Amino acid sequence: QVQLVESGGGLVQAGGSLRLSCAASGRTSSPYAMAWFRQAPGKEREFVAAINWSGVATYYADSAKGRFAISRDNAKNALYLQMSGLKPEDTARYYCVADTTGRRSYTPTTANEYNDWGQGTQVTVSS
Repeated sequence: QVQLVESGGGLVQAGGSLRLSCAASGRTSSPYAMAWFRQAPGKEREFVAAINWSGVATYYADSAKGRFAISRDNAKNALYLQMSGLKPEDTARYYCVADTTGRRSYTPTTANEYNDWGQGTQVTVSS
């Protein structure tokens, strides 16, 4: 398992940018995929982006393509989400997640395939 702590959320105007960060601690030496999910009040949890251990393979929800970029720095045990062109509908709590089960050879994009979750960071986009 790894412990995950997100930061970088806040209030931003539509069209603005934010960079979310996630610091991982614990069992960080073994390869594991990571991702970002988000959840708005009254809505289901939603996949945003995922990245494999090496950082070569990335996956995005349609809503994030072209506006968000996921990256990681394994030397720093960190995950990032650069968000630009933000829209009011991006308002949600964003969660950093990791799959440390070691059972999968692929990068998951569904919430139930990730066993480690952070507490989340709030992103609010005003119109």
